[in-house]
Amino acid sequence: MASPCEVLTEAPHAEAQEILDIVSRDAWRIEEKFSRYIAGNIIHQINSAGGSSVQVDEETARLLYYAHQCFELSGGMFDITSGVLRRVWKFDGSDRIATQEEIEKVLPLVGWGKVQFKDLEISMPKGMEIDLGGIGKEFAVDLAAGLIAAQSKASFVVNFGGDLFVSGMRASGEPWSIGLDDPNKTGEESVGMVKLERGGVATSGDARRFLLKDGVRYSHILNPKTGWPVTDAPRSVMVLAETCIEAGVLSTVAMLQGKEAETFLGNEGLCTGVKGDQRSNC
Repeated sequence: MASPCEVLTEAPHAEAQEILDIVSRDAWRIEEKFSRYIAGNIIHQINSAGGSSVQVDEETARLLYYAHQCFELSGGMFDITSGVLRRVWKFDGSDRIATQEEIEKVLPLVGWGKVQFKDLEISMPKGMEIDLGGIGKEFAVDLAAGLIAAQSKASFVVNFGGDLFVSGMRASGEPWSIGLDDPNKTGEESVGMVKLERGGVATSGDARRFLLKDGVRYSHILNPKTGWPVTDAPRSVMVLAETCIEAGVLSTVAMLQGKEAETFLGNEGLCTGVKGDQRSNC
């Protein structure tokens, strides 16, 4: 998952260890199956098919269908084929800004609408790729939560790199406390706290991955239609939803709205923590 992963539980020690083992095995399974960095897995097979069709299993099909729904509902702004833009963008904190010419060479390879996906078969034009980075970790969080709930009645939190799921009230009758990370001092300080009884939480922002040139900060969140980083967006957006995968997609789509991020989330009736101006309507 390219991030620290943890499970917090109020279960007894022996049961907690069993829970941890179950979650760890499934997290590694998801990583090995869906990471674009691992040769031979289903993502590699799809991306290297050269235009030929590839058969996928039911689990992969569910993720692809969910990505398709997100693409449709977001007006094409959430697009799992946009990862190919990494060929010209490296968000390493440097001042290396891609040129319009570089972007235009890659942009024709972006667009879920060019992908043929039906039942358990997917094909796309040669050179295109899919990248499940926008939903994979959140999907793994929700799967882990389901596995734990089937194993234990104790309250728990699954936290994979800040994307998390809370199962319910603690044994004390209190909700879990979730910190709002300060994007200016990420991982070191918080700008607030949310009390959460149950649900998924995800955060999108530029605290760790960005470019900085002439005083302008460029977020790693790219508009798939233009190939350029989103402008005038909050430094960070936290969303609370029924599941982690829903929260993750909504936080990303909110960032893609730029300065209209908070309005978008408000229209969706969601609890949000919009950071940069340190507001929250939770």
